[in-house]
Formats: sequence, C-alpha cells, structure tokens
Amino acid sequence: MKSQRAELIADTAIALLAERGMRGLTHRAVDEEAGLPAGSTSNLARTRRALLELTLERLTELEVQTFAALLDDTVGPPSPEALVELAARTLWEQLTVGRHRTLARYELALEATRRPELREVYDQAGSRFRAPAVAILTAAGSPDPVRHGRQVVAFGEGVMFDTIAGSGDEPTLDDLRLGLAELLRGMVGGKGGV
Repeated sequence: MKSQRAELIADTAIALLAERGMRGLTHRAVDEEAGLPAGSTSNLARTRRALLELTLERLTELEVQTFAALLDDTVGPPSPEALVELAARTLWEQLTVGRHRTLARYELALEATRRPELREVYDQAGSRFRAPAVAILTAAGSPDPVRHGRQVVAFGEGVMFDTIAGSGDEPTLDDLRLGLAELLRGMVGGKGGV
C-alpha cells in the first residue's frame, strides 16, 4: 500500500463494502466513515474505478498476510498434516475474524463481472493464490497438481461462500480439518499420512 492514508481509505472501503454493499461505497461515505476531511478519498482515488482498484489492492494485501503460512515457499512444503491444519485455520480465519474481508471480496468479485478493467485486476490478485496451491500439491505428490490446485481453491471458496452468503451452516474448525483431509487424501492417495 502506498501510504497510511491510502491504507485508511482502502480499509474503510473494505468495511463499507462488507456493511453496506457496493452501492454503499462512495467517496463521500469513505471520507465520513474514516473521519477524513471531505474530498480526501477523491484526492487519492479520483474515480470509482480507482477507488475499487485501491480497495482490491489492499484486500489482496490483507489476504496474502492471512494466507502467508500456506503461500510461503521459502520453508519448503508443509507435511500433509500441517497442510491440513494450516488450510483449516486459514479458512476458519476468513469465516470469523476476516469475515468482513470475505464479504467485501464477494462484492468486488460480482462487480468485476460487470467491469472488465476490474476483472483484470481481480484475476491477477487471484493468481497469487492459485499458483502456490499447485506448487504445494506438486510437492505433496499429486498426479495432477494443476487440476487439484484449482479444486482445493474451489473447495475453500465454496465453503466460504456457502457459509457467508449461502444457506449453509457455519463449519467448526474440526469440520474444516476433516473436509480438507478427505479432499487431500483423494488427491494424493493417502501419501504422507493425510
């Protein structure tokens, strides 16, 4: 993020998206909610497009921090058990303390279906999560890590959407562990104790 003010504006925009939806996100609403002088948000992000892109950039930054343990390739691949635990805890965080970020991301995802310029930014952000999933599954011995990487991401997205926007019950941390262990066991054939 460029500056503390940019972070404040983007964090406020994320909160507004989660609370009020896309229609509730305006430059004026961000100024008011953040306690900034009128025109501050417009000064930083002149257009709605610029505000949405700034918000998506910050949201991606925050989600990368959340998923850091899973995405960190400098420490080598986690054991299958550690992978299940990391993934379950990360999903749990997205459903609990990070719930507002997940809601905001869904708002931006829907908006990206109508704005090609935002779709490009959204897809670039998403690739930061898909490529590491492929690398992790390659290291875990998946016979088809690209397809399996997409499926692991889809599993997580499905759980989050069903819990937050669908009609599903909120899973427990143990539910997430069990579901991920079963999914990964099917992909890598029970290698490494999953």
